[in-house]
Amino acid sequence: MPSETLVPQQKLFSRQMLRKLIVPLIIEQFLAMAVGMADTVMVTSSGEAAVSGISLVDSINILLIQIFSALATGGAVVVSQYLGRQEHKNARTAAKQLIYTSTLLSLILMTVALVFQKGILQLVFGSIEADVMENALTYFWLSAISYPFLAIYNSIAALYRSMGNSKVSMLTSLLMNVVNIGGNAILIFGCGWGVAGAATASLVSRALAAGVMLVLIRNHDNMIYVDGLLHFEYKPQMVKSIMKVGIPNGLENGMFQIGKLMVQGLIALFGTSAIAANAIVNSVTSVINVPGLAIGLAMITVIGQCVGADAYDQAVYYTRRLMGLIYAAMAAMNLIIFALAYPLVGMFNLSPEATTLAIQILQIFCVVNALLWPIAFPFANVLRAAGDAKFTMIASVISMWIFRIGFSYILAQGFNMGLQGVWYAMYIDWAVRAVIFWFRYRNGRWKTKRVI
Repeated sequence: MPSETLVPQQKLFSRQMLRKLIVPLIIEQFLAMAVGMADTVMVTSSGEAAVSGISLVDSINILLIQIFSALATGGAVVVSQYLGRQEHKNARTAAKQLIYTSTLLSLILMTVALVFQKGILQLVFGSIEADVMENALTYFWLSAISYPFLAIYNSIAALYRSMGNSKVSMLTSLLMNVVNIGGNAILIFGCGWGVAGAATASLVSRALAAGVMLVLIRNHDNMIYVDGLLHFEYKPQMVKSIMKVGIPNGLENGMFQIGKLMVQGLIALFGTSAIAANAIVNSVTSVINVPGLAIGLAMITVIGQCVGADAYDQAVYYTRRLMGLIYAAMAAMNLIIFALAYPLVGMFNLSPEATTLAIQILQIFCVVNALLWPIAFPFANVLRAAGDAKFTMIASVISMWIFRIGFSYILAQGFNMGLQGVWYAMYIDWAVRAVIFWFRYRNGRWKTKRVI
């Protein structure tokens, strides 16, 4: 039977189930972004050295958070496939192994960060001014202590998404962000703790979120529940299955962040106007992708369960349906930002040169993003959910190094296109990824992959 004509009795996910999964994810992503912006504004009151120190450490934190998220994605794929098979006991076992594995990894990374924090900062950023280094060390130390809490939160949030219940992670994320903002207000403005206040607020909010999630996941009314965590059980085959998706995904995300840092170094050569224009466009465009990223997370659950149930006709059906939603959402978001490009960029009081450059880049981005980005990025989650993560990693890393980074230097410096050349190189990377992922999907090789 063609995938477009599945009758309701055959469908694993009703329209209501999809809405229950997707809407909270979109809200959660927008809330996190809004709170992140508010957090940045509050920290600026502590001075430039504080802001610089936090910015340096956050570039490292983002890389580590990507690792935790990749591991959580591996767990989500395994658990979703077991749920699709109706093997709830195995799903619970996999969930427990995910929490153990992510906690162990985060403890190792925390220890490394605490012991070698100054060496890490000097290795990555070279010579740093003394006051910036002092603030960075304070923020890094407290951030590192929060890694296990963040890893636990990410893992259990992924488990709830696997169950099709993203409302829990949305509400917990809201609580975490409210506590973070409130803590900033008290510790930065009230107590004058500066960077230490910002880091402490983040630490407390992440610890609270992890604690709430650990309590909620023990509820036996959940489709997946985890109890007896102190009764340690090691299941190497389960861990291997999680790592089969988690390691390639983590390497892909890590390489992507390293590539972005390299491109940032190139952009720094083009002068203040280019740096400012690039920063503003990045700030605006990050909002555009939120609905697509949220629906992409939902794909892990939906396609994972379809693959687990060996219902590949439904996997194809939901791929088309969810990609249709992504394209509709991205068309709407890009149309709005394209129309508002002049007033949006004008809000930032850039120089005339930087303003003109930012508007040009932003409007071209909106057109290309609406066409290519959905297949270049969220679409790859279909392959990951089926267990084809190694392929997506290889394709993404090769495309990034050759086209995004290589062509950035060729176009920006070789053809004297400056900042525009860097963005055009990114679009070439998107086009290559889109073609590769589309052909992989169409040839059906992803259907032969097995995680469980």
